[in-house]
Formats: sequence, structure tokens, C-alpha cells
Amino acid sequence: MARRIPQIDRYKEIQKAGFIIIFKEHNEYAITKKKGNVDTDIVFEIMKNLIENSDFNKIILISGDGDYKKVVDYLIHKERFEKILFPNRKFASSLYKKITIRYYDYLDNKDIKKKIEYTHK
Repeated sequence: MARRIPQIDRYKEIQKAGFIIIFKEHNEYAITKKKGNVDTDIVFEIMKNLIENSDFNKIILISGDGDYKKVVDYLIHKERFEKILFPNRKFASSLYKKITIRYYDYLDNKDIKKKIEYTHK
């Protein structure tokens, strides 16, 4: 029996709005005992979409991890980057201090919450 993801309705609504959501599979041990290293997978999917998708517009990345700084800089340079949303003001990597406010925001910002908030219909 397939396990139902509790937020499945939210994910469907996000996809209907034109966003691409990619889930990483983990074995049971990795889910409970170890952090799943998704950095490489995320960068791969971004670059794959840049190459293969002519209708790919811009990326919005939700992370505070500085590991994405190089790809963020590249996408800004190529005018394919919209924004990085930091989940937490305290733990956003200092590597992003040099990018302008145009390219970042925080998930706890009221305007951002309003734009991405899920409301059950």
C-alpha cells in the first residue's frame, strides 16, 4: 500500500501554480538516522531544467545553505534566478551577504507567507 504524503493537496496546488516539486527518495535508514544529502540532486535538477526545458523561466530556491551560492551566482548572471527564500533568518549562510535584496527574502516575511500560503478550498 502506497504511503500518502499528508501535504499532498498542498503540493498539488503548488504544482498547478506552475512550480516544479521534486522529492528525493530515501531508504528507511536514511530517513531516521542520517541527513539525506540533496545538494547535488538539487543542483543537477536545476541545470537539467536549464538545458532541457525551453519554457523554464526562473528559479526560486528555498534554502539557507551556502552550498548553492555558486549556482545562485550563475543563475543571476544568466538572468534565470528569481529569489532564494531563507527558512530562518538566523541560519542563512553568510555567503549570501553579497547578493542584493532583490534576490533574497525570508519565509517568515508576511508578504512571502501571503504569496505561498496554502488555503484549503
